[in-house]
Amino acid sequence: MRMVKPAVAAVALASFAWAIGVWAAPISVRDSFRIGSAGSSYCSAQPVATDPALVGMFDAGYAITCRDAALPVGKLYLLRSEGASARLAGLRTRTATCKPAGRGAIEQLGEVSISNCTLNDVPVTYRTYEFRRGNTLYIAEGLAGYDSALRLGLRSLVADAAVDGEVSIAMTGAGDPAAFARVQAGTLDPTRALSEAYRRNNVGSYADAAEFFAAVGSAETAPISRAEALINEALQKSNLGRFQEADALFARADEQVFGDPIDGRRLRNYRAMHLLNQSQPDAALVELAKPMPAFAARSAEQDETRPSIDSVTSQRLNSEAGVGQQLGGASDDLTPEEKGEILDGQALQLRGTSLRLQGNFGGARDALGEADTKLAAVRGGRVASIAWMRSQIVGDLGALAEQTGNIAEADRQFRQAVIILETNYPGSAALLNARARFAGHLARSGNVTEAETVFREIVKSHGDASTLPPSFARVLRPYVDILLKDGATPAEGAEIFAATQLMMRPGLAQTQAILARELNGGTGEASRLFRQAVSLTRQVERTRISLTRMEALATPTATEAARTAALRVDLDTARKAALATQSSLADYPRYRAVTSDIITLDELQKALRPGEAYYRMTVVDEGIYAFLATPTSAGVVKLPVTAGELEAQVKTLRESIVTVERGQQVTYAYDIPMAHKLYGDLFAPFAAEIARTKHLIFEPDGAMLRMPANALITDRSSVDRYAARVAANPDSDFDFTGLAWLGRDRDVSTAVSPRSFVSLRNAPPSAGDKAYLGLGHNSVPAGRAAGPQDAIDVNCMLPLASWQRPISARELKIAGDILAREGSRGVDVVTGDAFTDTAIEARDDLKDYRIIHFATHGVVTAPRPQCPTQPALLTSFGPKGSDGLLTFREIFDLDLDADVVILSACDTAGTATAVATQSAGLATGGDVALDGLVRAFVGAGGRLVVASHWPVPDDFSATERLVAGLFAASPGTPTVTAMRLSQAKLMDDADTSHPFYWAAFAIVGDGEAPLVRSKAR
Repeated sequence: MRMVKPAVAAVALASFAWAIGVWAAPISVRDSFRIGSAGSSYCSAQPVATDPALVGMFDAGYAITCRDAALPVGKLYLLRSEGASARLAGLRTRTATCKPAGRGAIEQLGEVSISNCTLNDVPVTYRTYEFRRGNTLYIAEGLAGYDSALRLGLRSLVADAAVDGEVSIAMTGAGDPAAFARVQAGTLDPTRALSEAYRRNNVGSYADAAEFFAAVGSAETAPISRAEALINEALQKSNLGRFQEADALFARADEQVFGDPIDGRRLRNYRAMHLLNQSQPDAALVELAKPMPAFAARSAEQDETRPSIDSVTSQRLNSEAGVGQQLGGASDDLTPEEKGEILDGQALQLRGTSLRLQGNFGGARDALGEADTKLAAVRGGRVASIAWMRSQIVGDLGALAEQTGNIAEADRQFRQAVIILETNYPGSAALLNARARFAGHLARSGNVTEAETVFREIVKSHGDASTLPPSFARVLRPYVDILLKDGATPAEGAEIFAATQLMMRPGLAQTQAILARELNGGTGEASRLFRQAVSLTRQVERTRISLTRMEALATPTATEAARTAALRVDLDTARKAALATQSSLADYPRYRAVTSDIITLDELQKALRPGEAYYRMTVVDEGIYAFLATPTSAGVVKLPVTAGELEAQVKTLRESIVTVERGQQVTYAYDIPMAHKLYGDLFAPFAAEIARTKHLIFEPDGAMLRMPANALITDRSSVDRYAARVAANPDSDFDFTGLAWLGRDRDVSTAVSPRSFVSLRNAPPSAGDKAYLGLGHNSVPAGRAAGPQDAIDVNCMLPLASWQRPISARELKIAGDILAREGSRGVDVVTGDAFTDTAIEARDDLKDYRIIHFATHGVVTAPRPQCPTQPALLTSFGPKGSDGLLTFREIFDLDLDADVVILSACDTAGTATAVATQSAGLATGGDVALDGLVRAFVGAGGRLVVASHWPVPDDFSATERLVAGLFAASPGTPTVTAMRLSQAKLMDDADTSHPFYWAAFAIVGDGEAPLVRSKAR
């Protein structure tokens, strides 16, 4: 059964408003407004509740927040009180020193007063604009690097409407949308933040919503119960596909409900949504059938004394929807019974969705109809927060109509579902999903032309995949199927190429793109500021995470309390430094350009060289799509294998390469027939192109992230030849010589996204003046165990035995000797006691080396199941502060400028956990292969990383021979070619012809970059 996202909206039950065009209302009566309409919007303004500049009841203030900024970048004021300008100038002296004001002009406003200041803490320019109209003074002030946002915000404030225009600010791409939401949430009072949390969840911005709920839950005067906070947090995790975390949070929330009828209903509904997110409608129906606590009877006296919103707030909320006069000042506070009715209506909607998925169309129609009636009965259906639910009900009724053959009714219902969200939540992810659902209906009912138009608009409206929910790939799948139905034309192939780039990719792609932006910025002040901005962004994130963990301690000790206080200071300092650096970066136009995650097919083809082909896989549910581009052609197909079948095939092959039995690694005879079948499933549709390809750039997805493509068999004769050999001599089952491996006659490298591949290919090579740094062969310690320094559980320390069998330094010395004979300058090998984690971290010359080569053990699994995995490389133990591990976080903090990083260690192409990812200050990625040590070294400055898919072998000196061959290639030989030539020698030796010996290493990055530069350079 396909995975669905039928009802993922939380319901805000605190107040109600008419469900009409909130975003069209004047900004003076809205909770926030967007600054910038051209291109991608990266700034917004949120009202501030407390500000010493606001002294009159008609004064208003806003904080300006922007993407990638760790703190608000400026403020907007509308002041009608006397002496406003002088009062603001006096307040400003606390933080900045200002020059006398001058005059200038702003479009649509005319002459304004302008003052340039310098912040007292850091030497960064702070700018103010003042404009007076009648008795009202309008002010915009903030960091000069965000000048376009200040100007546009001021124009919007004066117009009382969001003015169209483009915001031009510095962007690194290191921040994520959730971090932006976190800064926004920090500017709001808890009540407004709660409202925004529910709104963002309802529009499908789940990561954003989680940040707003976190801000509310951590407030001293939180307007929600602990149970409600946990229930909402659990739902956000489920919506993001993190189901185990959601289960744990729901269990904690269950302990906090205490028979409350509202929290009980909310827990029931959200658990049902969680089950539907996992395609479990049967279990969802069981959850929805659970009895709920009844509401206590209310007396007339209790009704008269129940809390109500004060008149000023009531008028503001009423006017926000534009119909304040019609409400006549009635209280906006819903009664507990009304909240219960909404939640029960939502339960009926979920029941209808579950029944529809089961095929019970009659029961589903009845439940959905009853849900709509119940919701419409609450305050006459005027509760804006249920608009998403009503849209989902209408959409489900459309699906029912389509499934029962009533196409006209289905068309009407699907269109109405879109209209509801266009009115209430324009530009939202929920609206994109509703439009995609409508487009899918159009396609199924034969209206292909309109369906293509709707889908095309969806793709063109989003260039930033990081803002989309995980389910977005699913709603775009019908679009790809439409374009493929009769064989995609070149134009349709280009559209598919663009659409599939919006489907989520590994976090490594983001890190590669950031590195490429830094490298393409040159080596001057701009590049230095860019790297500093990226580092500070990560520092802010990891300090925040550490502080969050300390603040969660129920009974902190005196030491822990002091640590918490110190972290608060550190976080404030890091945020200010990050903001100042980001503002200074705006002086360089190349960093003000926003880079889309999507590139065109033409851009990719221009980057490809003769003889190259880029093969891209996209897995959506059980469907797999493959796209192949050469410099002059392109094609796309839906593969004849499902994701489940692919997983089974890869599992079979991987288990024949290496598996663990009774604590021992075991290798079996490689499954040649399966290797050929997998080749056919993946590459047969492009057989002619593959045959002509000299360098295959392979972008894997799904199970193929764990399987090197070069270990597949390209022809049937190899299968037959191997079978005949084994039949003649059963002892030859490990002899795989003479077979047609995909990687035998063509180079194979690994990419993770078209954008990052092209960006890295265009990046300049290392500026290092030293050729090689080899690191490995740890010293054997005596009497100590180790683990990550921040490990809390001593049971999570690695056992001492992990350091008892160091990897030989021979391959490092061989590589160094070859380079020295070639005349390369700056060849160093560091082993034994000098090879410590602390020594590596302390080096300030790492960026001088073009090749960095580790030969040591890798840590890819935790000592115990309950311990978090922290990808790391084993080192020797150093003095105080050393734990004998170079961890994911520590690697990310290194300052490299390397053409190539070689990780000759076990499973270095693996994943990273959320704990490891967050410890490095990263908010995304980590859960797929290549997001572990590979990502860490790319983040440190490695353009190309050579990493292993499984434990590298010692037998027959296979790894040593492979690496020696890699370095023995003629100077100027592409790294990927040097690797293939070295692998071929092992393929031709019966002892090492099993892929276990030669196929472990993946070339991640632009494999055309040479390992050893030609002497002409």
